[in-house]
Parts: sequence; C-alpha cells; structure tokens
Amino acid sequence: MPKNPQPLTTGYFVALSMTGFMKNKIFLSLGSNIGNRKENIISALSFLESSGFVKINKISSFYETSPVGPKQMNFYNIVVEALTILPPGDLLRLVKRTEEILGRKFSHRWTARLIDIDILFYNNKIQTTANVDSRFRGNDRRGGALTIPHKEISNRLFVLIPMAEIATDFVHPVLNKKIGRILEKKLLTLGNQKVRIISK
Repeated sequence: MPKNPQPLTTGYFVALSMTGFMKNKIFLSLGSNIGNRKENIISALSFLESSGFVKINKISSFYETSPVGPKQMNFYNIVVEALTILPPGDLLRLVKRTEEILGRKFSHRWTARLIDIDILFYNNKIQTTANVDSRFRGNDRRGGALTIPHKEISNRLFVLIPMAEIATDFVHPVLNKKIGRILEKKLLTLGNQKVRIISK
C-alpha cells in the first residue's frame, strides 16, 4: 500500500460534508485470493471506514470459496452491511479507488485478485447507470457501468451464504424474495460451488 495515497476526493468525486447523516444502507461483498487473503479484506474494510464516507455495521464470518473459471487459489469472502452518505456512482468510485490503492491490478474476468469489492445492494434501489467512470470496471462488465442490485447475487453461494448470515430477511428488490429463501433454493442448484466457513 502506498505510504502517502492521494485523498479519495481528489479527481474522483466532490467531497461531501463529513458531518452528513449516514442514511443509505448498503451491502458489499469482499474477496481476495492473493497473498494474505484475510488481511487484504480487513485492510479494505479499514480503508473504506477511514474515508469517512462509509460506516460498517455488520460483518459476516470469513468463508473460503472455490474460484470460478481458471484454476487458482481459493478465495476468502465476506459480506458486510454498512451505511454511506455517498450516492451510488460515488460509492462505486470509492470502492474502485480502494481496490486500486490496496494494489489490485485490473485485468480480464475470472483472474486472481488481491482484493475485489462489489456493491450488492443500495437500500432497495433498482438501477443501471452506464459509464459512471470509464477508468474503472463496474459491476456489470461494461466499462464503468453500475447495476444495482448486482446481477450475479443469486448465482453466487459465496455471496448468498455470508449475506444470509447477517441479513437473512433482507428482501431482494428485483426477485422480491428474502435472501434466506433465495439461498435455500440455490443450495440445490449450485452445489458445485464449494463454500466453507473458516472464522467468525
């Protein structure tokens, strides 16, 4: 991590009042499969909170999960519930800036990652915003585009299991189903995805 990283607000978003009221509930998925995987995730959480724009409320257990795509080291994954004063586009910029400062190298899909942070939900919002920031890859594979809720939530046990641990009754605004119910059904069809708890 750089000794003197540039302020998060520089060139990325207009600084909001640090005394602003944290009113937007968000869920983030964090994963790593390079180096000290647990420490990478903890560093990302610390960086997000130290920005002053995000307040972490709940953190799931750590889970070790098998990778999707090419053979590589297993991932460590968690899901967190947090509050933010940032609108969705600026939250994406903060997330991608965090990944960048922690050392992530952006490449093609399904590669090993030092840190990977996805925005899963933002309140009960349903939106797709094209080209939030072309410098960063968004969460729907199109440049800096952002889709909320994340399109792959119901296809990823490494998201559903930790999220069900901390927010089983949260209702997916598109599917109109609780996360716990979605998980129950997907356990029958996504059995090839290996997920095991490693620590609370």
